[in-house]
Amino acid sequence: MRNDRWVLAAAAALLLAGCGGGARSDSWNGKDVALTKEQVRATLPDGGAMTGWKGAIRPVATDMDKLYRSQACPIDHNAGCENSRFYGAAAFRRDDSAANVTFLIIAYDSEQAARKAYDVLWNRYYGKRAGARARTFSLGPIGERRDARYGSLGYRGAPSTVTQARVGTTLLWTMMDSTSKDIDAVTEDATRDLTTVLARRAQEAQNGEAPSATL
Repeated sequence: MRNDRWVLAAAAALLLAGCGGGARSDSWNGKDVALTKEQVRATLPDGGAMTGWKGAIRPVATDMDKLYRSQACPIDHNAGCENSRFYGAAAFRRDDSAANVTFLIIAYDSEQAARKAYDVLWNRYYGKRAGARARTFSLGPIGERRDARYGSLGYRGAPSTVTQARVGTTLLWTMMDSTSKDIDAVTEDATRDLTTVLARRAQEAQNGEAPSATL
């Protein structure tokens, strides 16, 4: 049985298809450009970028309207979605383990808007998605800001991780979990690699390049 976090994230992505902080880093000094909807979709990893993973929900992006603000920012009258433009999601699963991963992205109209939303969304919502007893872990130099937690959810106590990173005008989430208690299915290293891929693709898009980072 999949835990609550996976079910909610997958439901959000299906809706799309149907229609804190860490330390700063000087290594991510590319452009801060507001992305188009197509660039948001291209930022999300596809099957070619996810060696060893099978697509569960294809990369999709949509305008950030009232419905999707309630999915992306479901707190305090959609706090954190101010000046957001687009919302995107994709999900994958592994055939050789019980692991699942969901990628989410909110694209803002400016770097300032993304920066302002960071603490609001991490402290009040996304940072709690790995369970009440989740511990923090380091992602290394990913994006301008980054946070990560490892914990467990569901009555089986299956392992789960959640990360949030800011890359320029975007906020990015990588949520990994397992359908079993197998701790080897969800690790800090695997989560770090997945977060890096999404962050690199977001920077490539803002640099005007076709996102090409892969695992």
